Amino acid sequence: MDLKLDQQSTGENKPKETEKDLIIVGAGAGGLAAAQYGARANLRTLVIEELASGGQALNIDGLENYPGFPEPVNGFELSQQLEQQAKNFGAEILMGTATEITKKGNTFTVKTTMGDYTAPTVIAATGSKHRLLGIPGEKEFSGRGVSYCATCDGPFFKNKKMLVVGGGDAACDESMFLSKLSDKVVLVHRRDRFRAQKSLADRVLHNENIETRFNTVPVEIRGENKVEKVLLKNSETGEEYEEAFDAVFVFIGSIPQNQLFPDTEKDEVGHILTNQRMETNVPGMYAVGDLRSTPFRQLVVAAGEGAIAAHSASQYIDDLEGQAYE
Repeated sequence: MDLKLDQQSTGENKPKETEKDLIIVGAGAGGLAAAQYGARANLRTLVIEELASGGQALNIDGLENYPGFPEPVNGFELSQQLEQQAKNFGAEILMGTATEITKKGNTFTVKTTMGDYTAPTVIAATGSKHRLLGIPGEKEFSGRGVSYCATCDGPFFKNKKMLVVGGGDAACDESMFLSKLSDKVVLVHRRDRFRAQKSLADRVLHNENIETRFNTVPVEIRGENKVEKVLLKNSETGEEYEEAFDAVFVFIGSIPQNQLFPDTEKDEVGHILTNQRMETNVPGMYAVGDLRSTPFRQLVVAAGEGAIAAHSASQYIDDLEGQAYE
């Protein structure tokens, strides 16, 4: 297995011991839940995260369907609680970038920008990154009106006209957030209906601040130094028309970050295949969260997968040490 990443780590709280029982790559909901359950099982647990704990949850302003929170909870706040909970049980968090994973015998070596760490088990929890539209103007205006995070950049466009692209949970959820900032939100989707959860889709369709256009796709993003206009196309009639917008928010799916795990079996999109124990085809390696091939990607699902993976890892270590419970 081999991968070289360009992004460098800030590096803090570097663990003193390099030998671990369980190494988790990625600190989203799945990774942090795995860290908690791994540490509670008395495994020497290390989580490696290159950016910030929380993963996709960091982009959610009001998470309303996470069990135990009858009122919407901010994604950042929930992420902080998940991290602290894992730490309370003894898990260590390393802020660094994993660059390569190799396996010799029953031991994995995880190379990072902060040094090398070894363990008999690894949980892949690297998640996914935003899928791009791939149209003219998208890259040119990224950070200048084109965004992939409404909670991050939406406030910059308060009372402005904003275009949202997508038809899944993320697009609908982020549109709802933007509708609190402006009454001029236009949501376009390439198909004739949303693929988001029905309750969420219904709220979008009944939101007076959101105009929904189905069978519509962006063709080009235009402007001088920032987003000014978007060329849109009706996919049924073929009609193209230009419309003024101040910002474009893109939520059209994600790309699994599987580069560190080339030896694992994957589906046609690139998500890692596992069994119900979260085991991959590589003994001692598990996958959870958005990286895993699953029919339903939600924070609560990822957290559950993390718990299962850590439990499976603990049993695997017992098997290696001849201490399996018969």
